[in-house]
Amino acid sequence: MFSHLAAVTVSLAVVTAAPAGAAPRLVPAADREVVFTADGTTTYGTLHVPAHRAGHRLRAALVLPGSGPTDRDGNQPGALPNTLAQVAGVLGGDRVATLRFDKYGTGRTGLGAYRDHPEALDYPAFVRQARAAYEVLRDQPETDPHALMVLGHSEGAMTALLLGGTVHPRPIGVALLQPQAIRLLDLVALQLHAQTAEAVRQGQFTPERQWVIDAAIDAAVTALRAHRPVGTTDLPPAVAQLFTAFQGPSGRFVDSDDAVYPPSAAAALRPGTGVLLTCGTNDTQVPCATTDALTSALRRAHVGGPGRVRLSGVDHLLHDADHPDTPAPAVLDALHRFAGSE
Repeated sequence: MFSHLAAVTVSLAVVTAAPAGAAPRLVPAADREVVFTADGTTTYGTLHVPAHRAGHRLRAALVLPGSGPTDRDGNQPGALPNTLAQVAGVLGGDRVATLRFDKYGTGRTGLGAYRDHPEALDYPAFVRQARAAYEVLRDQPETDPHALMVLGHSEGAMTALLLGGTVHPRPIGVALLQPQAIRLLDLVALQLHAQTAEAVRQGQFTPERQWVIDAAIDAAVTALRAHRPVGTTDLPPAVAQLFTAFQGPSGRFVDSDDAVYPPSAAAALRPGTGVLLTCGTNDTQVPCATTDALTSALRRAHVGGPGRVRLSGVDHLLHDADHPDTPAPAVLDALHRFAGSE
């Protein structure tokens, strides 16, 4: 009896086996929800797996959002540019799997463990959350742990830079899209000075008033870094409110974020790591000039290309005048150069 069953089993195996030389089964593209824990907070994300041959391990990229309440898709309340979802789609077209997630204070994740004390949330907590996400991406059955990348937009680019020099295994590529490339408060001061100059151009302030406001902005930055009370008397109401928040509920985060000087972090990248750094000529939040020191630091770190790419007419959300709702062609070209194809 047993020999008869064995014969049947062998016969079935012969019948159902794939013909020699048959192409492997193609697995269609799919998104799936990924849930992981970081510092006691349940974090929710989306893993996009492009179409691939069954059993084939894919290159994969962690996609990190910018500052503020920016969720996994790159959206904020009342602003839905879908920046990160679109970037993930571009990478998927190059057969790169992606993981993007709702960071603290956004989407399904919310404040998590910081719900009852949001003032304790600092920038290193966001970096640890991103590191946990990288490890989740590394361990997915479809991804190649030796072909991982990290891509970040704005503040997320600074986080990507920090991860690039500290995670294991080290990523083969790091993409810094319109990155926060100088200290946070220096960037804020630069933005505020530009806004004040524009207000003078429009006749809202006199040049004399501009001088007073600019001096007050610089004094506020100095006070914040010295952990002294900020004087807001000479600041416009909106700017005064901003600095009041910086020394109030957001103080811990601002102080810890401002402590990071991105060019210094570049030295930890592995030589030869493929790095893309983009800056848009119409980006008022991160002007190209702010990326000069980081670009030089990356060169000294002996990383690979594509290097810095200036995006003509492109704004902070990766759009240009002809493409107000989707990444500009120059952005698509830069991403394709970074990701390549198999």
